[in-house]
Amino acid sequence: MSTGTPATQFLRAANIPFRVLEYKYDPGQERVALQAAEATGIPPGQLLKTLMLEVDNAPACAVLPGDKNLSMKLVASALGGKSAAMMPPEKAERLTGYRTGGISPFGQRRKVPVLFETSAMGFETVGINGGKRGVIVVLSPREACEALGAKAAPLCAEG
Repeated sequence: MSTGTPATQFLRAANIPFRVLEYKYDPGQERVALQAAEATGIPPGQLLKTLMLEVDNAPACAVLPGDKNLSMKLVASALGGKSAAMMPPEKAERLTGYRTGGISPFGQRRKVPVLFETSAMGFETVGINGGKRGVIVVLSPREACEALGAKAAPLCAEG
């Protein structure tokens, strides 16, 4: 990955230490984060997925463990909104500059509020999409959160 991605460029500019893992992306997989976890050897709870949302019709980003489900109620509450919904994939691609399956919270075209699931903050390192299908960046969740100006909050549905 000699040229990098907007995500890795963002991390370098923010002086955030990270390492890159690449894997063979399978577009036929239903749960991309779990496929990435298996391919990279990162435990599913430490491989974080990036989801683009709309909270009261405003864009937002949620970063949570790949083996967990997002609670729209918790996301809306964390951002002081009334309702949250998944952003349509085409809109997420236009907004972020990334293709689905390769959306990273780092280096998006437009800055939006970012939330990290609180449980992810307990790990020394996590894997997060590096801005391209098949690319994961491994870094400190606390440093990632700080670089993004993100907020840690409970985001996952129980069970």
